[in-house]
Amino acid sequence: MSVARRRRRIVLVLSLAIATGVLAFIALGGIGENLVYYWSPTELLEAGDRAVGASIRLGGLVAPGSIAYGEGSELLFEVTDGTTVVSVRSEAVPPAMFREGIGVVVEGTMGPNDTFQTQRLMVKHDNEYRPPDEEDTRDMEHLMRTMKFEGETS
Repeated sequence: MSVARRRRRIVLVLSLAIATGVLAFIALGGIGENLVYYWSPTELLEAGDRAVGASIRLGGLVAPGSIAYGEGSELLFEVTDGTTVVSVRSEAVPPAMFREGIGVVVEGTMGPNDTFQTQRLMVKHDNEYRPPDEEDTRDMEHLMRTMKFEGETS
């Protein structure tokens, strides 16, 4: 084999190795920063300081009696997994099905004050429609209390 042919092979192998390394760096280099972890309230609190500032999807049930509205479009509620409760602050408009006891997934970050901050609120539901029971005595007044209109302060 001639020296020129051997030199071309070495250049080709080195070029392929460099190209593979660059592609691997681009593909995998920032993947850790883009991961979103899915945790239960218990796992979130067990993580402690590791959870503060990390992108997390928190899943659980809306705790009974925990829904409150703050200033502006602020929604405050608690998420529980039956063992642990985490306070959540959301600026997102809640879905129409949002209520106590429903499964939710909120995506955001844990703040240093042990309150989970989110801009994304999703409810978990099945695709089966069920009309209200005949025993459902909620009326229009109750419905109006659960809604908040633009510009309303209370």
